[in-house]
Amino acid sequence: MKVGWSYVAIGNLIETNKYIASENPEVARKVINDIFEAGNKIKVFPEKGRIVPELRRKNIREVFCYEYRIIYRIESKRIYVLTILHMKQRLKKKHI
Repeated sequence: MKVGWSYVAIGNLIETNKYIASENPEVARKVINDIFEAGNKIKVFPEKGRIVPELRRKNIREVFCYEYRIIYRIESKRIYVLTILHMKQRLKKKHI
């Protein structure tokens, strides 16, 4: 299976990078790389992530990296990363 990233998820990564880099650019680089790597590893065991509690849909799951939620949808031939959220953020429709 391939992993695709939505424009929303990429935008979330960019904003996260800007926020962290304002304090520590080195840490920002590591966090973003680790989130991206964790998102791409989903293809190995896509159902390992938990079902997103707010949505309760079997095909929409999440994994965690640091204090970030990587929310993705399992499709027939690929996994699609929908959004990246800080754990303090509430999931809203605009995020997916």
